Amino acid sequence: MRYPYAVTHYAYLGPSGTFTESALRGIAKSDDELTPYANVTAALDAVRKGLAERALVPIENSVEGVVARTLDELATGEPLVIVAETTLPVTFSLMVLPENVDKKITRIATHPHAESQCRAYIARELPDAEVITTPSTAAAAEGLKDGNWDAAIAAEIAAEKYGLKVIAENIGDNEVAVTRFVVVEREGKLPPPTGADRTSLVAYIDIDHAGALLEILTEFAKNNVNLTFIQSRPTGRELGHYHFIIDVEGHLTDVPVAQSIEGLRKICDDIRVLGSYPRTHTGKSNR
Repeated sequence: MRYPYAVTHYAYLGPSGTFTESALRGIAKSDDELTPYANVTAALDAVRKGLAERALVPIENSVEGVVARTLDELATGEPLVIVAETTLPVTFSLMVLPENVDKKITRIATHPHAESQCRAYIARELPDAEVITTPSTAAAAEGLKDGNWDAAIAAEIAAEKYGLKVIAENIGDNEVAVTRFVVVEREGKLPPPTGADRTSLVAYIDIDHAGALLEILTEFAKNNVNLTFIQSRPTGRELGHYHFIIDVEGHLTDVPVAQSIEGLRKICDDIRVLGSYPRTHTGKSNR
């Protein structure tokens, strides 16, 4: 999808050269401003403070599961609204400095999630190499310039960003790994229904009790609303206090979804609607 604004300022989970930037390139226009932030909280706070109009952050990965920090920020932080989502196939590359293409690799740097998704390749091709963890795959790529390691496992965009040579492509163990990202704004108008939408919400229960989850699920089942995602997270107040983050098919203005949420309000301590927006499409770079 494309957004109808002349120029949009996006905050995103950085640093430059991450999968998040690659996903953002697929939905942003060529003249939009893209600013990396050190973590999910900082990217979302940029929107809250008016430093950016939108933020793109990861919310779940098909291999590693949910991004807890994103879920917690959306559920408990100053309210933001999800207006779109996109997915990106996660493919990892092994890269080195151009002058070190023929050098033996004894130390590899990457993010722990990337390492866990490339274990078979590392064990098969580089069994004696030491793996060094970094805050992000982009940091691993950028750090090659300092000579602290011989190779980095990162997104192909990182090689482009930092002038590196890719010596092995698609080295991940799971060929269909995908990450889902969400675009968030400050609260405002919901995107209009498209007929292929997702509604995200948080259901807060006063205190955990037998049948709490069943009560929530029943409200959607009796209205024939399909759940696509549900995750429980602690509220941080004390043991036994939880909230459920839920994605369902349909738009907030659809009668079955609206009736389900109205039913939840009668049995939950509180409900926070995170957004209704078009369901996932695969991002492709246009830059």
